[in-house]
Amino acid sequence: MNNLMLFEGQYEVLILTKNDLKFDFHGDFLILAKSVSKALEYARTEEVTKFCKEGQVFIVRNSDLSISVNRRIRKLHNTGEAFITNLALNRVFGKSEKPKAEPFQDWLYEDMLPSIQKHGAYLTPDKVEEVLLNPDTIIHLANQIKVEREEKEKALKTLEIQRPKVIYAEAVTVSRDTVLVKDLAAVLKQKGVDIGEKRLFSWLRDNGYLCKRKGDMWNMPTQRSLDLRLIEIKHGLRTGNNGEMKKTRTPKITGKGQIYFVNKFLAKENVI
Repeated sequence: MNNLMLFEGQYEVLILTKNDLKFDFHGDFLILAKSVSKALEYARTEEVTKFCKEGQVFIVRNSDLSISVNRRIRKLHNTGEAFITNLALNRVFGKSEKPKAEPFQDWLYEDMLPSIQKHGAYLTPDKVEEVLLNPDTIIHLANQIKVEREEKEKALKTLEIQRPKVIYAEAVTVSRDTVLVKDLAAVLKQKGVDIGEKRLFSWLRDNGYLCKRKGDMWNMPTQRSLDLRLIEIKHGLRTGNNGEMKKTRTPKITGKGQIYFVNKFLAKENVI
């Protein structure tokens, strides 16, 4: 589709569909917030985004765009640009008191979008005539749609392959510091894994990450965990009941270990 269109012959409107992006979102399309603010004659983009709910505004960067759409639109700002979903756009139309809101809504839903649904592109009357008279135009549109579908399928396959690597990044911010086993259990609990500190200790022992042998090595990281740099030993001192200083050893999950274990639990339904 032609992503850049003109409202009233002067306001540029940039729309992205799910085929144009490497990520998914709730809704049918994204529209550049700046396009909406200019069409409705707001001075600032924030006057549009203030109407949107959380999760309805996306900062889109060039790296988020499919190859085909990169060839059809201008390059986005390096820091990204704000786009809102069509659901958010409906909220803007409902709350805005600008005179242009109704004409813009009519053009969008009665002219532009029906044309895209019917022809696969926004076709003005002149463009429709060109399509009818020039077979090359039809072939070009068909090839364009074919390329976009193939790129979307390729992107989805790539995401599926990378899923174990990225799932934790979506689930929780990785801590660069080491954390206690109970802290890791708390993170897993927040993500819907039914496990607590004691059960996680047991799982780590049963699966060869912590030592099972009673005595000084109880709950200490195995050689495997140390070699993989998943768990390390934190040495410390504490004062006993008799006032004497005693050495302590505590297993702590490294930053790499946090990613490893959370991915492992979230990627497998029956891990425990």
